[in-house]
Amino acid sequence: MIKSMTGYGRSEKVTPTAKCTVEIKSVNHRYLDLSIKLPRKLNMFEAEIRDVLKDYIQRGKVDVYVSFEDYSKESVNIKYNSEIAAEYVKYFAQMAEEFELDNDIRVSTLSRMPEVLVSEDENINEEEIWKLVKDALTEACDAFVVTRIKEGENLKNDLLEKLDSMSANVAFIEERYPQIIEDYKNRLTSKIKEVLDDKQIDESRILTEVCIYSDKVCVDEEMVRLKSHIDAVREALTSGGAVGKRLDFLAQELNREANTTLSKSTDIEISNVAITIKTEIEKIREQIQNIE
Repeated sequence: MIKSMTGYGRSEKVTPTAKCTVEIKSVNHRYLDLSIKLPRKLNMFEAEIRDVLKDYIQRGKVDVYVSFEDYSKESVNIKYNSEIAAEYVKYFAQMAEEFELDNDIRVSTLSRMPEVLVSEDENINEEEIWKLVKDALTEACDAFVVTRIKEGENLKNDLLEKLDSMSANVAFIEERYPQIIEDYKNRLTSKIKEVLDDKQIDESRILTEVCIYSDKVCVDEEMVRLKSHIDAVREALTSGGAVGKRLDFLAQELNREANTTLSKSTDIEISNVAITIKTEIEKIREQIQNIE
């Protein structure tokens, strides 16, 4: 199946002692770029979280937000660092004496100094916390993938329609090409007759000129390659998987053949159709940028 690189997933898991919420958002990116926002308490699980995400995502700029609420009343312990507090008091007194200021230090002020009062988690059950985080993460990933698949299916259907249109235009050029050679031959013969005033015409010379013209405007190889690339894009879309990079390469090849066709064309109808093909290819290239 085809996946879009744009997706969203969210999950919330609650136990009697904690709640974990995971939110995942993604947009287009050439490679996989993971940005994970975690509360300090969950920093130890960042590597495990990345491993889980990589099982679900191959490409895209992905933002992951994880929040965690601990309902356990005994989970936090406040520690008072008296030695650090004494150092602050000593330096406050020194500053007051040095600058001839009132030493108006209060307990409330001292308690807000860094490292004086520190909260510490007690009895952390890492296995239990990771199970809760992983459950929320995998459920969010599942929802995230569903949105990517849904949008990917829409992209696939739109691209297949554009490929059908391109195939029809290629068929038109193939059908039109012999006619422009015949038209050129008729015009050339008519001009020669006019110049020679109905004198005998050298048919071999006309055929030579027609062959030279035919070689100059021949787009048989370009049409064969265009059809081959269209089939390759169609196959990649139907086979599914992470095919975005391959599709991007094929779109470049399609554009190359369309440009060559347009540069060779001396027929207004073929030129118009070649321009239409180029326009479709450009739309396809834009859509492919959204595919994983």
